[in-house]
Amino acid sequence: MKNTPFLELRSVLLSLKVTDSRHNVVNCHNSIAQIAKLLLQRNRRGNKVMLVGNGGSASIASHIATDFLKNLKIPAMAFNDSSLLTCLSNDLGYEYVFSVPIGLSAKKGDVLFAISSSGRSKNILNAVSEAKKKGCFVIGLSGFSPRNPLRTAADINFYAPSFSYGDVEIAHLVVCHAIVDALYKK
Repeated sequence: MKNTPFLELRSVLLSLKVTDSRHNVVNCHNSIAQIAKLLLQRNRRGNKVMLVGNGGSASIASHIATDFLKNLKIPAMAFNDSSLLTCLSNDLGYEYVFSVPIGLSAKKGDVLFAISSSGRSKNILNAVSEAKKKGCFVIGLSGFSPRNPLRTAADINFYAPSFSYGDVEIAHLVVCHAIVDALYKK
């Protein structure tokens, strides 16, 4: 039984569901290649990548933003600076900590990675809504319930079918690294 956690994670990774904005199931490998192509096109047009998440998802956002910036030379930012978060949550409420900076800095054509294990975090959903208003392309990474609202809000959503934070967060990190690696190879 020592391999049980690894077998569960393997199962989650093999069961990853990818849907488009019309809620159609799409191929994961093709989606990663299409996102890589989209990111290159948007980068050539002067667009940037924004990433948001809470807790472990915030760590993923920071990690991947750094990879985009350092390894790929693609402008990227994660909105999880502690001063920004505490200021906006104190003055406006935590549900606005990402939507306000996105509203101020996003421009049409930018790309948002919205990372939420539950797919229900109000601040993430508000960020997605604001990004859509600004004309951004939104990539959602969610888990837990298959009926989580992020799955229907993003232009493309990677859903990890598990209620385990660890499995969902690792699946999200795998997807993000697959996108970075696809770009790195180009």
